[in-house]
Amino acid sequence: MFAKPVTEIYPDPPAGLDPRALDEGRIPQHVAVIMDGNGRWAKKRALNRLRGHRAGIDAVRETIRAASDSGVRYLTIYSFSTENWKRPDDEVEGLMELFAKTMLAEVDGLHEEHVRVRTIGDMSRLPADTRSAFEEAWEKTRGNDGMTLVVAVNYGSRQEILHAVQSIVDDAVAQGKAPVVTGDLFESALYTGDIPDPELLIRTSGEMRVSNFLLWQLAYTEFYCTDVLWPDFNRYEFLRALLAYQARDRRFGGV
Repeated sequence: MFAKPVTEIYPDPPAGLDPRALDEGRIPQHVAVIMDGNGRWAKKRALNRLRGHRAGIDAVRETIRAASDSGVRYLTIYSFSTENWKRPDDEVEGLMELFAKTMLAEVDGLHEEHVRVRTIGDMSRLPADTRSAFEEAWEKTRGNDGMTLVVAVNYGSRQEILHAVQSIVDDAVAQGKAPVVTGDLFESALYTGDIPDPELLIRTSGEMRVSNFLLWQLAYTEFYCTDVLWPDFNRYEFLRALLAYQARDRRFGGV
């Protein structure tokens, strides 16, 4: 359900894009986003990669507001993968500092808009300041009843799957039983065990891969890929993704 009239959510659309075409009754409950292209955005402007990551914060902020106002209940953003540790040390250190500063700067505004913040991934490897910022955001917003913002940080889906299987095995052994894995049990052991699977995945910068992101959860997700680099992504690009989703005929393997 829209938080306000759709023409207020998308007040100045580019030519040919009509927000009134958006069907309030068919908004995806869960949207996941692979935010790609910060480095290329910076390179095109002869800037270092960290400047691109900083520029991408505005796109994150606008996407959160547009998703919340449009009635999305869960928005998952892929912020840092388990593979991203392979990047240069100065870039990783800068990203961790950026995560902490941004979370602390944004949490009050998110709280006022009733957004609940949580993370998925292995938080143990994060620097203490970064981990503390995410924990503070969770504690401050955990009682909110608006959209849930899920930040995937130090997240890898293969690692999540292995973690889920190991936890099921460990629980069974502790009870002296042979492990029996069912679909429901396995899903409950994932980081996203209490979150519905995404109906829509958005990936920016023209890449066509899932990059170890929500491999189990994306089984029947609709994909929307755009050539727009992440720092240039705005609420109208988000609207394009929603409209593209609503134009799909979702049959889940049926005829």
